Amino acid sequence: MGPGDDGVLDLLARGRLEVEGRLVDASNATLFCAITLDGVSAHCVYKPVRGERPLWDFPDGTLAGREVATYLVSEAAGLGLVPPTVLRPGPFGEGMVQLWVDTREDEDLVDIVPVEQVPPGWRSVLRAHDRFGEPALLVHADHPRMALMAAFDAVVNNADRKGGHVLHAGDGAVYGVDHGICLHTDDKLRTVLWGWLGEPLPAPAVEALRRLRAELGGDLDGPLGRRLHEHLTRAEVRALAERTDKLLAAGVYPEPSADWPAIPWPAF
Repeated sequence: MGPGDDGVLDLLARGRLEVEGRLVDASNATLFCAITLDGVSAHCVYKPVRGERPLWDFPDGTLAGREVATYLVSEAAGLGLVPPTVLRPGPFGEGMVQLWVDTREDEDLVDIVPVEQVPPGWRSVLRAHDRFGEPALLVHADHPRMALMAAFDAVVNNADRKGGHVLHAGDGAVYGVDHGICLHTDDKLRTVLWGWLGEPLPAPAVEALRRLRAELGGDLDGPLGRRLHEHLTRAEVRALAERTDKLLAAGVYPEPSADWPAIPWPAF
């Protein structure tokens, strides 16, 4: 079953979860599971709330709730950039359950390459040095879906868009994962997708932002606004609306803040 298939949310919400392993590189408990409902099965990621490490600067709600909220924002905007995600009970209590996406192992969309080996059409983000001390560049593909993701990250205030959080699916689709530290009221944008800095937003991004703003509602009482209040504070939902308005008014990709590191570390 894929992200766009009918019944995928029902499968995630009601299916039987069976833990098959743990993703050991994750900072919070992240379990790889099989999920089955009425003869239909798939794989998913399950992040129980009890496995979250408390963060002093994200004291409200849960990281699992923020992951679900970010999925709701993506869907309301018509972007489809986040795999289907729900909040539900599981073997270790309530947690986030997200459909697993199989990726292309040989086609990363974010990379570190020698200065003279930047792939044609890719965008450079940062000049650095590799583990041998040689000059290198942090680069990413100039992919239209990633351009949408960069705008999406700006409005959800993604504080941790690592290269490994950008998935190139087997069918060519692009998804973002690991959105537990998004949607704060303070400016915390930290991403590897700075390649469009200062450039005009593409028309599909502008259309998505307008749709998002309409779904939030003028008084945050629109369909999306009401659903987000289940996972976020009212101030956080208001900040989302304000960031959307600001980005639409500017019409260009934002610049990094001087008050916050621009790129997550490690970058992958």
